[in-house]
Amino acid sequence: MESKRRLNWFMLAVICPLITGAPPLLSQEEVKPCPTEGLSITGGSFVISHSHGTIVKYSCPEDFYPNFLTRKCLDGSWDPKTKKTAECKKVTCPNPRVFENGEVTPYKDRYYVNDTTNYTCNSDYVFRGSQYRVCKPNGKWSGSTPICGRNSDLCPDPGFPPGSHRTGNMFNIDDKVTYSCDNKLTLIGSKQRVCQEDGQWSGTEPQCYAEFTYDTPEEASQAFGNSLKTNLEIHKQHQEGKLVRLDQNGTLDIYIYVDVSDSIEEKDFTTAKDVIKKLIETISYYQVSPNYEIQMFATEVKEIVNMRNFKAVPAERNLGKISERLDAFSYETKGDRSGTNICQAFKTILESMGIEKINDKNFAQTQHVIIMFTDGDANMGGNPKPKVDEIKHLIADERKLGEYVSDIYIFGVGNDTNLDIDDLVTKRDGEKHFFKLPNLNDVQETFDQMIDEDSSNQLCGLQQNDPDNMRRAFPWLAQIKITRHPAGSNCMGSLVTPTYILTAAHCFRFGDTPEKITITLKKNMGIQAQQYISHPDYNVTAKRHLGIPEFYEFDIALIQLKEPVIMDLNVRPICIPCTKETSGSLKLSDRDGTCKKHKEILMNADIVNAAFKSDLGGKIGNKEIKIKQVSHCAVLFLQRDACVEDAKKALGMTATNAKDIVSDNFLCSGGTEPNTDHIACKGDSGGATFVVPGNRMVQVGIVSWGVKDMCKGSFKPLSVEDSRDYHTNLFSPAIYTFLKEYLGNGRLGTPLSFL
Repeated sequence: MESKRRLNWFMLAVICPLITGAPPLLSQEEVKPCPTEGLSITGGSFVISHSHGTIVKYSCPEDFYPNFLTRKCLDGSWDPKTKKTAECKKVTCPNPRVFENGEVTPYKDRYYVNDTTNYTCNSDYVFRGSQYRVCKPNGKWSGSTPICGRNSDLCPDPGFPPGSHRTGNMFNIDDKVTYSCDNKLTLIGSKQRVCQEDGQWSGTEPQCYAEFTYDTPEEASQAFGNSLKTNLEIHKQHQEGKLVRLDQNGTLDIYIYVDVSDSIEEKDFTTAKDVIKKLIETISYYQVSPNYEIQMFATEVKEIVNMRNFKAVPAERNLGKISERLDAFSYETKGDRSGTNICQAFKTILESMGIEKINDKNFAQTQHVIIMFTDGDANMGGNPKPKVDEIKHLIADERKLGEYVSDIYIFGVGNDTNLDIDDLVTKRDGEKHFFKLPNLNDVQETFDQMIDEDSSNQLCGLQQNDPDNMRRAFPWLAQIKITRHPAGSNCMGSLVTPTYILTAAHCFRFGDTPEKITITLKKNMGIQAQQYISHPDYNVTAKRHLGIPEFYEFDIALIQLKEPVIMDLNVRPICIPCTKETSGSLKLSDRDGTCKKHKEILMNADIVNAAFKSDLGGKIGNKEIKIKQVSHCAVLFLQRDACVEDAKKALGMTATNAKDIVSDNFLCSGGTEPNTDHIACKGDSGGATFVVPGNRMVQVGIVSWGVKDMCKGSFKPLSVEDSRDYHTNLFSPAIYTFLKEYLGNGRLGTPLSFL
């Protein structure tokens, strides 16, 4: 198999450059049709595609595979030429009897789907791995490789994966083992492994794949996710399950290349674009903002965005614009030259990295990740392996390291994926970088499953609309009750870190002690307050001399919890502006992740759609509002101006200057223009005023006070013309400083990274 693989690459290297871009031989002639008889398949079905030539594709029921995946009409005859009838054969798993120093039962010539094997060791040998294994429908054995070893050497016996042969039986430092696979099987993983000083084997444990073997989305998501986690983490962030290796001044460059050649049918083209969007969305869940290069390739490479422009041009870093470009990229855009030139794709990556090496002063500290989607059916351009080696050495030489510091992942898409492309991926210790999946829908499912809800609980702003568990729609919501005589008070709050709840300062009075504060996040979750901390400039009586009986500027407080809460699907923090955590949720790169940029995105209009949560008679629901902002448009400016002026109509207010009452430290809602808003009621105070950019919730304000009580007889009252609510503005510099002092302090709990 190894010699055959080398011959394949040699033929590509010698022949393909001669035909790069060459037109089909029959382009000026009439294409000869193929006979229609003899195309049926025993036990399965077939379809004939005419999108690019005439191709017959065979399919079989579960647990079976076709002996011919496809046949193509070439000059009046079917390729491959064969007298055999197409038939569906039973899926088998690789030979498990390569097991040494023990016994495998039952003994069979072939092992089919659902067949089970049992392993036992001879005396004086220690068993490792899975004692029982089951042959799965994807042609793999369940569990891990069973091994009988003596544990007498530095490295453990690496065993014999099913279907493999091994040379090498010494397992001390620098000893090597080499693997190959049975006839008609292809080795995926490391052909050679070396025993290292730490007692671990280099590279990845090999597996032997048949032509019908594939990875399930569950297998791919676990392996790809575990490997990618070593690259997708902001420096000094230590979230459970989301650790990344980046130097302090380092960045992350990700190159995404997608095969759109004729071997990718038009019906799959939209899915291919959706896969890119899903991958970028998945990466955003890892609290990192990488730089991107995204390209489509066939005979030539078609650019969506290149790395240099992404870094240098602010407009290019807008992921929403990238999504629009993907939508605009049509199947016809790739042109008539639609062969598969994998070599050209890697050449383009190499050239792009060369430009970055010249222009980016942080190139030596940058982690480079290449993710390619292809069926590997290269028919031009030559052997891509030399270009891949140049990419690896370019980065390694820059850092003067003896090991490669780039990561190359390839997703082989389709049942007829050329498994030789596994030779191109990174063989990092203990990781898997090549995946074969039957179709693009399975690739999408892989990325969906990578967003592990349990391990992403600390990511801010995540929520789910689960009709069976409404709490998941507002996992950050805290209900706060302060007990005092003769009457206590109720407020809302928002979980912003595992240790802090954000609320309004006016919820508390002098003499309130922590034991009087009851906090409810979810049922049966006892939470105790350590202390509450109000903004130092909050003073409700500060402007009584101006005719303002109660003054609510800087109406913000933090409740510090005695113990950090344990995050789960029902309890997760909301995002707050001007933090790296929120930059991740907004898909902003490190250089674009500024407080100013957050405000541009979140408060991106003169009238901003927002909401806050309210207890609507025992059921939590939304109250929808429009935040009126300062605008250069005269009509819209009057809306903010009118909103502020109405503050003078509050009960007991005698001040004549509305801006003494409501400064720019407040957001303003209410009224009937441009729409009728909902109005806050007692008990809503301290709640998060939030916006929802994309699929994450970001808090921009805190419900503070209102002009009129409209809540008699209604839990969800609508505003009248002059009923207004005011919300403490989290973009206020004085509010930012207060939040950073406590939430950014690692000595006081899990810190946020403020910008």
